[in-house]
Amino acid sequence: MADDRCDLLCLDLEKAEALRAQVLPLEAAERAARDAKALADPTRVMLAAALAATDELCVCDLAWISGRAENLVSHHVRALRTAGMATSRRDGKMVMYSMTERGKALLATISDVEMAS
Repeated sequence: MADDRCDLLCLDLEKAEALRAQVLPLEAAERAARDAKALADPTRVMLAAALAATDELCVCDLAWISGRAENLVSHHVRALRTAGMATSRRDGKMVMYSMTERGKALLATISDVEMAS
């Protein structure tokens, strides 16, 4: 028998039933998985941390801060925006990005990421 399975069927029925009544609905679990996937890339986490440390930044700022190409940064902040982790607004010829409260909360739960002082 595999080491990660019980060798016999046993249930703590009281505990199992209480937890089963509270189980996360599938739609909520799918949404949480999508949100987590949005931060499943090291470059996105770096960009999200930079955005979370201030009010808003443009792609040029984020490219300079991260040491990444503007087109790569643009791709990643677009993914954050699509997932609802960031918002954007056009200011003339610039596009300004900021983290949403949901994005900040998820970033905080996955790590203790802080901008270096």
